[in-house]
Amino acid sequence: MTDASEPTRKTQKPSPPFDRHMLEALICPQTQATLEYDAERQELISRAAGLAFPIRDGIPIMLLDEARSLEG
Repeated sequence: MTDASEPTRKTQKPSPPFDRHMLEALICPQTQATLEYDAERQELISRAAGLAFPIRDGIPIMLLDEARSLEG
């Protein structure tokens, strides 16, 4: 029997790793500048554009609408 106040644990599958070889082929869709990989945040960073593009399930989402601003 479990305590009702005990938080429920959800089983999450770890995200597949990002293939760093893809980084050589990818560029910023706004500036065509090279990207940096932020493994901790699972993002590709475009310093030239000031944007961070998310990586979901090992797949980089290179859409401007999905990017996070590095400002602020």
